[in-house]
Amino acid sequence: MKNSVSLGILLTSLAYMAFTFHDAIIKILTSSIPVWQILFFRSLTILTGCLAFGRGKLVRQTMRSPIIKSMIARSILLLCAWLSYYSAASRLQLAEVTTLYYAAPIVGTVLAWLILKEEVTPARWLAVGVGFVGVLIACNPIGLTISWPVYLALQAAVLWASAMVLLRKTSLHEKTIVQLTVSNVFFLVMTGIAVLYTWKTPDMTQLLLLIATGVVAGGAQFALFEGMRQAPVSVLAPFEYTSLVWAFLLGYLIWADIPTPNVVFGAAMILAAGLIIIVSEKLRRRIAA
Repeated sequence: MKNSVSLGILLTSLAYMAFTFHDAIIKILTSSIPVWQILFFRSLTILTGCLAFGRGKLVRQTMRSPIIKSMIARSILLLCAWLSYYSAASRLQLAEVTTLYYAAPIVGTVLAWLILKEEVTPARWLAVGVGFVGVLIACNPIGLTISWPVYLALQAAVLWASAMVLLRKTSLHEKTIVQLTVSNVFFLVMTGIAVLYTWKTPDMTQLLLLIATGVVAGGAQFALFEGMRQAPVSVLAPFEYTSLVWAFLLGYLIWADIPTPNVVFGAAMILAAGLIIIVSEKLRRRIAA
């Protein structure tokens, strides 16, 4: 890649694609395995991979990290975001919870402007807005009223956006593999406590899917952490919408869900939001040169 922003966009886009595959596996597993147990196996798989790669040196680097408190704080935000999202998803239609959750890029852009003091250009604001309108058109939520699940979905969006802003700060000061280790040790401990009360013995197919969840999520987290290291939050925020395009595509390939015209049009707007960012950042580099 010619520059770090382009690399950040590529890595972030790959991360959200992988997260979509991760969510599809979880959707298959949740019919028979508790969410806590899925998250436990996911963190165990990721942590095993990190330790196999970094070994004793990684343990020492993690324990001596000067920003370990910030990484733990980010992990708490992520855990609360996921719990809020899964709780809302169990009570709302997919279109409703998806639309509410995709307020996250807007919140993330605002927080990046307020907290990180990032320069948010008109093109970046436009991309976030176009992407969100695309989500609204694609999901087409009907009859949404204020309720506890709606609040949980919005809470998940705010928590996720806050975690991404904090991730941008920690990524500039610590290696990705150290961040992965801290996050997944935290999740392993927290989910391990719940697993003691919700354990269900998986069969061989379920066990393989549980391990696959960890492998896919590990790759997604690595790409996301590295992407945040390379580019500002306000640049990367609109690319979170691309996961919706992958979700509809995966739904068609696995469950034979036929996209409706509004889905196709909404997906086109989401892709347009990404193009706005790519073209505008390219023009900025030319002007700066």
